Amino acid sequence: MAQNISALRKPSVAIIGAGPAGLTAAYLLSKEGIPITVFEADPQYVGGISKTVKKDGFHFDIGGHRFFSKSKQVEDFWNEILPHDMLDRPRSSRIHYRRRFFSYPLKPFQALFNLGVFESLLCVMSYIKAKIRPRKNPKSFEDWVTNQFGERLFRIFFKTYTEKVWGMSCREISADWAAQRIQGLSLFSAVKNAFGFGRSKNKSKEKVIKTLIDTFRYPRKGPGMMWEVCAEKIKAMGGKIEMGSKVVSLHWNASKQTWTLHSRATLDQSPGLSVEADHVISSAPIRELIPSIQPALSVQAAHSAQALRYRDFLTVTLVLKGKELFSDNWIYIHDPSVKVGRIQNFKSWSPEMVPDPALGCYGLEYFCFEGDALWSQPDSELIALAWKELELLGLSEGCEQIKGYVVRERKAYPVYDEHYLSHVANIRAALDTNFDHLHLVGRNGMHKYNNQDHAMMTAMLTTQNIMAGRNIYDVWQVNQDAEYHEAGEHAESGASGLRAVPSRIRPDEQESNSQEVA
Repeated sequence: MAQNISALRKPSVAIIGAGPAGLTAAYLLSKEGIPITVFEADPQYVGGISKTVKKDGFHFDIGGHRFFSKSKQVEDFWNEILPHDMLDRPRSSRIHYRRRFFSYPLKPFQALFNLGVFESLLCVMSYIKAKIRPRKNPKSFEDWVTNQFGERLFRIFFKTYTEKVWGMSCREISADWAAQRIQGLSLFSAVKNAFGFGRSKNKSKEKVIKTLIDTFRYPRKGPGMMWEVCAEKIKAMGGKIEMGSKVVSLHWNASKQTWTLHSRATLDQSPGLSVEADHVISSAPIRELIPSIQPALSVQAAHSAQALRYRDFLTVTLVLKGKELFSDNWIYIHDPSVKVGRIQNFKSWSPEMVPDPALGCYGLEYFCFEGDALWSQPDSELIALAWKELELLGLSEGCEQIKGYVVRERKAYPVYDEHYLSHVANIRAALDTNFDHLHLVGRNGMHKYNNQDHAMMTAMLTTQNIMAGRNIYDVWQVNQDAEYHEAGEHAESGASGLRAVPSRIRPDEQESNSQEVA
């Protein structure tokens, strides 16, 4: 559609969401003297899922954020915002299984020692069995991993954690995801190498192992520090950031080629602001954005937006006195007897996250769906559950519980089910056909399982498109390495730029596969 903004003035931009994507766009546009208004529904915190929650002097990282990117643009941005407040931290994470710690990625002799001779022998026999009699036509995640590593290794190192994160059986997850993740997650190759099975000469896989960094950078007061400082810099340049202000409607005026946004206050539901802008950049969840647009999109597009799903999670933070439970940034919990999926050690991210050096502060992460039984439990019950599970895992010995907190995070992960790709395509087509100057960015804004730096890159390219007055970059081609393709030149045919995330196998495939396994 035509670009009709007058070349005699700079365009105004409204930005929905003050997460990494929204604030990156706001900062870069403000530097160019472009007037911006940011709407953030949270009344207190900027940063989205990259915020740092603060309680009684303690700082909580929601999900854990390592500051490392292959993009020089992103690294330069971080350096510009926090030139003197980034710590170099050792990368450390392990797997906790049967009250033992396994290095991540696995170290061969350590894995053998921790599993024990008898269990290791059973794993080898299970692997041999899988190679002699593999499951035919593997369609599920379980089938594919079992064929690669044997059923026993699958159950130890893959099944429990994967099902906790995504809330579905490994028999329901497509084998395609396992095949993709073997390229991007060294755990799989490490498990294979740990037992000496089929060491690959494939250079691309060796390259993947090298990408497991030993150190990373981290703001001394948590990831939210980056975005809090960024927000202050934006305001110092004249940008507006409206906290506790949720956009409830966007109206497109085709004759004027402008958008009018209306918001309401999230705390008291009172009417908020009305802002007119030439462009809108949205990192809001697509499912929430589409119903607010006027003129309304087609029934098909509205249905596609409503059909998009999200995985939520909550963090139960326990403040303990006594010995340190572990020194890692976080540990992955593969024990099926507990619900917790991952445990963070906030002091390991940065000592300044914990105000008293005599205390430890740990975040137990539970993956769930908003409104389910776990999500809806009272905070007191969740804190009691977290402490009980620490005891079951053998991690609470010698520690005294001082206090606890609960932080719930909605729409943390976009779900890639079997229909999500067609739903996103329907929405994109409807937006491109009916409206100008509406730009989707970030994880939830694009329904793409992006990391922080990937979300930032989508915003960086969007700002360049706005300043150029035309789409010189295809933002949808930003991929998991924070790289991009210029639209029309380097974009590979069929490339989606999507990060590998589990998708469900189709019901007919699942039924057929069940019969085959039986």
